[in-house]
Amino acid sequence: MNCLSLLLPHPLRGLVLVIPFLLSTGLANLTLFFLPFAKLVLPSVLIHSISSLIAGTLVYRFIQHIFTTINSAEITFSGDAPRKGESAIVVSNHVAWSDFYLVQAAADKANMGGHTRYFAKAALRWVPFLGDRQELERVFKGVKEYKWKTWLVSFSEGSRFTPKKYLESRLWCKKNNKPQPEYLLYPRTRGFIATVQYLRKVPHVKAVYDLTLAYQCEDEFQKAPTMWETIAVPRLSLTREQGGRGYRFHVHVRRFPIEELPGDAAGLAEWLEQRWIEKGRWLEARRLRWASVDVLRKTDGIFGGMGRVMDDDSRLR
Repeated sequence: MNCLSLLLPHPLRGLVLVIPFLLSTGLANLTLFFLPFAKLVLPSVLIHSISSLIAGTLVYRFIQHIFTTINSAEITFSGDAPRKGESAIVVSNHVAWSDFYLVQAAADKANMGGHTRYFAKAALRWVPFLGDRQELERVFKGVKEYKWKTWLVSFSEGSRFTPKKYLESRLWCKKNNKPQPEYLLYPRTRGFIATVQYLRKVPHVKAVYDLTLAYQCEDEFQKAPTMWETIAVPRLSLTREQGGRGYRFHVHVRRFPIEELPGDAAGLAEWLEQRWIEKGRWLEARRLRWASVDVLRKTDGIFGGMGRVMDDDSRLR
């Protein structure tokens, strides 16, 4: 299928790839609709396991396969290794639709791909298990009462990054005497505080994972592909010289034991604010690193190997 799809123009190729995904999503939504009725005869833990299996196979792994395998998107990692099977609260910056793929790739490293649940924008709620309010309410109850495994993901900025929203964030920070993180919007803390204060009482929720998502396309830092590009366009991470789009996708992972977080609301708000300041610094360092790699690659081309450099990210610890 991959070889055949490479021969098709992008619009047709996108349709060939997206139709099976839409069918599987429709089947998952249909199953999700009937699952609440199943609780009359099945235990809640089994229903959750079924829903997680559906999410992990019919939805998440399906579209992830299109992105990474069929369309050759390479996602690299650095920082802390997610612990296998560990339930956690996950916070992340929000750049574009493609953030979903990067978060899922991190969740897969923890064997939690089917257990991710998202506080998501309304535009994402057509995909099952992302931002469905009823499902999230079930998850909170199930995690506490039935010890469901979960990666509960929040894009804490409340919206994806745009130049207009960045300007609005800067003005708000100046007015309220708050630090403005670079490449990011100031985080909204209320949902994070409520989530931590509720789930830190649950013994198997062990950590907060802080994910920093970074992109680059040619010389443009934090440029991410559109949703349609992630499905329709091949060779996403191959260089222009290789006939690709030249996208870079990177996830920096930091793990914080939940018992080490502050206990009060003000302390939690300050904690999240500090993580965002550190994210901004890390993103600037990543931008400079990629820029230096590109310079050395050009040198390599000019001097026949004297400037060769590996664009290799540090492995997860």
